[in-house]
Amino acid sequence: MSPNSSRTTILLGGDLTATPRLRAQVAGTLVIAADSGISHASRLGLKPDLWVGDFDSATDDHHAEHAAVPMTRFPAEKDKTDGEIAIEAARKEGATEIILAGAFGGERADHAFLHLTTAMCAAESGLKVLLSSGTTEALPLLPGEAAFDYPPGTVFSVLGFDDLTGLTLSGVKWPLERRHVPFGSSLTISNEVASRLVASLEAGRAMVVANLPNDAQA
Repeated sequence: MSPNSSRTTILLGGDLTATPRLRAQVAGTLVIAADSGISHASRLGLKPDLWVGDFDSATDDHHAEHAAVPMTRFPAEKDKTDGEIAIEAARKEGATEIILAGAFGGERADHAFLHLTTAMCAAESGLKVLLSSGTTEALPLLPGEAAFDYPPGTVFSVLGFDDLTGLTLSGVKWPLERRHVPFGSSLTISNEVASRLVASLEAGRAMVVANLPNDAQA
């Protein structure tokens, strides 16, 4: 296994653009591929350390290219997704930070949604989590304060997973100050970074989703 198993990249089967930013984020991490997510390994310059899943979407070409990668096979009729199994494997290796690469898009909208909820649960348990397609990033926002490195002009949204209490957004085009945001509100959709985005939350849980401009993908 990689010597830096505290930082783990999990390769999922969604859309992925191998931007310089994403390649830098995943460099030097332990790499666990979930089923067909292994297709992203070569374009990111990664050599997977472990390959897990029921392999119902991995192709013969995937198996031929990655025949040397240790595999853990699970039955197709199981009560967990391959992505969730990969996160559990990362925990067993001592992960404190996970990058879910290929977390958006793909053929299964339900899986993409589940990646968001699974990431939120992982964050609530103490893991640092980043979801990325290379062009879109998402980070869980829990009570407390968080700063983001997105350049001015970056369009982002705060997606509430329940009612948000005391949401503050600074360094943005439309700032908020300790605002109550009911669950399902569109108030926090399509804001824009003006200087340095800092978000804080008193209660609730949300996901900050950023559409990266070209200069932020480098």
